[in-house]
Amino acid sequence: MPTRTAQTPGAFAARADSILSQLRDTGQLKHLQTIEGPMDATVRLRDHGECLCFCSNNYLGLANHPEVVEAGIRGLRDFGAGTASVRFICGTFTPHHELEDRIARFLGVEASYTFVSAWTANEALFPTLCEPGDAIVSDALNHACIIDSIRLTSVIKKGVTKHIYKNNDMQGLADALAKARAGLPEGAVIWVVTDGVFSMEGSIADLPAMRRLCDEHGALLVVDDSHGTGVMGKTGRGTHEHYDMPGSKIDFFTSTLGKALGGAAGGFVAGPQRGVELLIQRGRPTLFSNALPVTVACSASKAIEILEREPQRVEKLRANVKYARQKLAEAGFDVLKSPTAICPIIVGDTAKAIAMSKRLLEMGVYVIGFGYPVVPEGEARLRVQISAAHETAHLDGLIDALKKL
Repeated sequence: MPTRTAQTPGAFAARADSILSQLRDTGQLKHLQTIEGPMDATVRLRDHGECLCFCSNNYLGLANHPEVVEAGIRGLRDFGAGTASVRFICGTFTPHHELEDRIARFLGVEASYTFVSAWTANEALFPTLCEPGDAIVSDALNHACIIDSIRLTSVIKKGVTKHIYKNNDMQGLADALAKARAGLPEGAVIWVVTDGVFSMEGSIADLPAMRRLCDEHGALLVVDDSHGTGVMGKTGRGTHEHYDMPGSKIDFFTSTLGKALGGAAGGFVAGPQRGVELLIQRGRPTLFSNALPVTVACSASKAIEILEREPQRVEKLRANVKYARQKLAEAGFDVLKSPTAICPIIVGDTAKAIAMSKRLLEMGVYVIGFGYPVVPEGEARLRVQISAAHETAHLDGLIDALKKL
């Protein structure tokens, strides 16, 4: 066994410097922009001043809504700054129950349970609910937190198999399900998992077809609807509502409180009571990590209340998306078609996407460019995200700046 030497820290420093240098040389080094005020249709950026914001997940414009802010302040005053505990010890407060009941009613399912992020919600789901012999069938473009949850499951629960199918390829899903079913031990479960809205494409999963295939093969359907909750469907309940599917047709939802629902933080799992109870009893991310801050629970609960009270927010978002997509197309930009609030403008080259993003920022428009390895080589893009907080003047400002490029 090698002994620790004085060279160990030096080895790490050299390796870290090499990685950072490579990222810098290839134009992949990320620079953190600092916002010096609230999240809204426009933001005040350090060194750039007031900018139009088209890279936020603040889809309903609730991040700076007075009632959402006040609900958080009231929660802070009434319950203090921190939970100071995990849920099962002394970290469960009244607003946790109120929020979880509201989420379950909103989605039309039996129960829900909150986590400090959607990442930890997904991290809890499969490692807790799967058992050796189970099979997980996953879309190739699922979010990184789903991918990591499946990887973790295969380590913790030896014998869980995984099957990957091409994005939204229903024949590929059918083939993967048939393969999973053929090797399934008695009493084991097949889990099919998909994003509702795919964050880089803005495309949506074919949930009706997936439900039919799951029923044919006796599989459970899990939908991470982080970019669909508050956005998709007539009343913003999510991608399932977009297809006129009741929430009960989805076996488990995972989603976030950190995007359309106030944008603070937090995530949740929603579905049958027995599944939620298993997460409470055995989910490591809730057994060993502090509870969702009460102030966030209060803000998120108020955000859902506003969404239910003001469905016109979803209507305005939909109108803004339609207008933006139409104007982008008229300006000659190649935008991936979708009904979602994510409008990826394909520019091809990674360096070009980054250069366009920088130039837009100089013109007071905040849009992020994504390239390889986040997206495939040759498919670099500007990911434009639309909000109900945007007015027509904001959208026109985006189009005008893009035209100047």
